[in-house]
Amino acid sequence: MRCPFCDHPDTQVIETREADDGDAMRRRRRCVHCDKRFTTYERVELSLPSVVKKNGMRADYDRRKLRASLALALRKRPVTSEAVDATIGRIEEKLLALGAREVPSERIGELVMRELKKIDKIAYVRFASVYREFGDVDEFASAIEEVQPKAVKGRKK
Repeated sequence: MRCPFCDHPDTQVIETREADDGDAMRRRRRCVHCDKRFTTYERVELSLPSVVKKNGMRADYDRRKLRASLALALRKRPVTSEAVDATIGRIEEKLLALGAREVPSERIGELVMRELKKIDKIAYVRFASVYREFGDVDEFASAIEEVQPKAVKGRKK
């Protein structure tokens, strides 16, 4: 590992420990040339499938696009960044579990909607309105009905 300060090619690992709940290794390093210390992180790199868009074009999976879509749907909603990270993690796990080289963007959209329905109903309706391209109020009403609790004996839960 090259030193980020002096670009010397030789560094020593001083300390190693797990980071991010075991998903990464955190290493404290020391440059043998300039004696400065720095931290590196080692993570498993998994290959997520390519995304096939509605128009047939293919693009690399981009976690930032997924995060941006979720952020837009969750704007001004009481959902923590940890919950968003966990949601992205679950979506990516499902994409990896498919074992496919390519996945239609519609499949990713459905996974996002399923996750949003669990964490925030308003964000679910917002995302659905754009994703499903609602054309009238009736489509909004049916999306809202999907997330409303069912009435039991004339009373709502």
